[in-house]
Amino acid sequence: MSPAEQRRTPWAEEAAAADRQTRTLAIAMLAACAGFVALWPYSSAIAAGPWSLVSITVIVLITATGALMRHLGARRRGRDAWALLAQLVVAVCALTLMLVPQGALLGFIPTGSTMQALAPLAAQAFEQVQFGTAPLNDTLAVRAMLAVGFAVITIIIDHLIAQRLTLLAAVLVTAVGVVPMIITFGDADVPWFVVLAILILFLLRHSTRHDARGPRRASVAVALGVGAAALAGALIITPILPVSASWVGTGTSVALNPSLRLGDDLRRPAPTDVITLATTAVTAPYLRIATVSGFDGQVWQADEEDTRPLSDGFGDGNWAEEIATTQRRTSIRVVGISSSWLPVPYAATKVTGTSSGWEIMPGNRTVVSETRNAGGEDYTVTTATVQPTLEQIRASGAIRSAEDPQVPEDLPPVIAETAREVTAGAETDYDRMIALQTWFRSEFTYSLDAPVDGGFDGTGADAVAEFLDVRSGYCIHFAGAFALMAQTLDLPVRIVVGYLPGRLTDEKRGDEFVYVVSSDQLHAWPEVRFGGIGWVPFEPTASLGVPTAFAPASVEAGPVTGPATPAPSAAPSATPTSGPELDEATDDPSAAGGGVLQRLDPTPVMLVVGGALLLLLLPALIRLFVRIWRRSRARGGDAVIAWRELRATLTDLGVPVSDADSPRERGADLIERGADARAVQTLVDAVERASYAREKLDARDLAPALVRVSADMHRHVDARGRVTALLLPRSLFAVDSSRRPATA
Repeated sequence: MSPAEQRRTPWAEEAAAADRQTRTLAIAMLAACAGFVALWPYSSAIAAGPWSLVSITVIVLITATGALMRHLGARRRGRDAWALLAQLVVAVCALTLMLVPQGALLGFIPTGSTMQALAPLAAQAFEQVQFGTAPLNDTLAVRAMLAVGFAVITIIIDHLIAQRLTLLAAVLVTAVGVVPMIITFGDADVPWFVVLAILILFLLRHSTRHDARGPRRASVAVALGVGAAALAGALIITPILPVSASWVGTGTSVALNPSLRLGDDLRRPAPTDVITLATTAVTAPYLRIATVSGFDGQVWQADEEDTRPLSDGFGDGNWAEEIATTQRRTSIRVVGISSSWLPVPYAATKVTGTSSGWEIMPGNRTVVSETRNAGGEDYTVTTATVQPTLEQIRASGAIRSAEDPQVPEDLPPVIAETAREVTAGAETDYDRMIALQTWFRSEFTYSLDAPVDGGFDGTGADAVAEFLDVRSGYCIHFAGAFALMAQTLDLPVRIVVGYLPGRLTDEKRGDEFVYVVSSDQLHAWPEVRFGGIGWVPFEPTASLGVPTAFAPASVEAGPVTGPATPAPSAAPSATPTSGPELDEATDDPSAAGGGVLQRLDPTPVMLVVGGALLLLLLPALIRLFVRIWRRSRARGGDAVIAWRELRATLTDLGVPVSDADSPRERGADLIERGADARAVQTLVDAVERASYAREKLDARDLAPALVRVSADMHRHVDARGRVTALLLPRSLFAVDSSRRPATA
């Protein structure tokens, strides 16, 4: 009976149908598992809520639809195309029903109004991701963004697996899954990497098991070896991957937003340089990002107001003509921040050198953009430093306006009581602020750990009350307590989020001193508005910076407006950073220009990517070592090992290999496929003599013939086959019939 007749027998038909059903089910199960694995890490970036159920439902519906369509069209051509069309229809209807049923026909068939509702949701999701902090709130916009994204991802994964492009599916799952760990400053999720390694093992197993051109059975020993190696790599490599940095937006950068959740950033063990600045002044300025003044009892909200183009200028200052000001210029390059806020000193009067798209918030003299990213910007800021005398600021008094936020209700009584007690002896608003500043700096200690140990690492009113009792915390606690206490005294106050000036470097650009700001120098400080002077900063944080103090008019040395000379880092220090005296001997003209600008170390992101690629390339590496070992044995004349390596190469390339073929039959087939006849005959003769000769023959170097035939077979297949053979070697999962004992 011919092979064709055998295939037409009833039992063969039943076996083929069962195999198709098994393969269809395997595709759906693997695609669903891959979607779940890719979705898992997002639970650390988004607060618990319906988003996970929506995304999981979408994944299940898409994979189930694909399985159903492949089952119904098992014998039809183009069944994958029909499956794709059905998956798209089901995904659209399911997303409409779960996310935007309003206006949809029957609640799940999208209409024009449904499409119009998606645009604002996309904009809201983008804004929440761009400006929010992890974990993000589970809003409808975020829910829709994730559901749509994972619908597309699941469809792609499903069809990659169906086409046996499992390596690409594994790469996609890995790329999607590592995003939350990278952008949320999270540590490497070891359990996730272990599950990912197991998933990749099953994907590789599927791609070979259901390939009709491949080997019949899988080698349990080799499969377990690859799996064990992948798991070992996950357990050994991922804990040391430094994915606690964030790369978002332009270049390698740290994501920044104006919220007051700076505790984790300040406690980060591996700070990176994010800003370089150059100035001719003896001290570098603070750099502000945004101001926050709205407080609901738990969270401080960033100030929002109408903006205008940067080209329109900042307008007139809010200080009187008789108040002295000092002009200064500061050149700034942002090398490691991803933000829609541009770091600028206060009070900025002119910004030049930026790209287009930046706008001004006149009320707080900050620079923002809805389309641009601060990363990579190189610009110069001109500022006017207000320098009133002690008499002027005492006489001015703090001025409230109707727009100023009111004192939050239900504040713990200790906040107002302590404010009145500390400022009881002060006669002017300025003296009251100085009393608060002095009290904080003398009676409190700076600590990044005490809030965590004490359980009050937050910005709410209860955390402030606890801070006043414990008297230990970091800049957020000092600034928040100062602001709330000032509000209870009926003073207009706001908090500024920005950076300390950084550390002085040995570099100079002409007569300018160069400073480098690191990511752990995020800082917050309060400001109070005085009539005719504007917003005046204070520095209550103990052991950081220099406290605000204005000199009497009789003092010839210029007054000092603080905070202007802060400590060089977020760690406690009493020594301010200031510029050195100009040293002509070290003023190298060649150093002027771009030589002072520093780049962030790309090593962390390279290690993250390298670790993921190592797991994906593990089968290829194992196959390489096996090939090297077998060729070394072939070089010593081991014909059986040489023949085994040739069979493995054919298996990897997808060339049909039958266990029933004799060496001569297989050799003839190879010659027909274009292999060098002499090299093939050398291998055939060697394996026949090794198998049937009565006497042991002299060893002969078989490596050249093996290499020649292998190269000819690689040329015989197309580029896709060669890439698959390299990255997804089927022979690792195949049982070599030459190693099985003969049966009667």
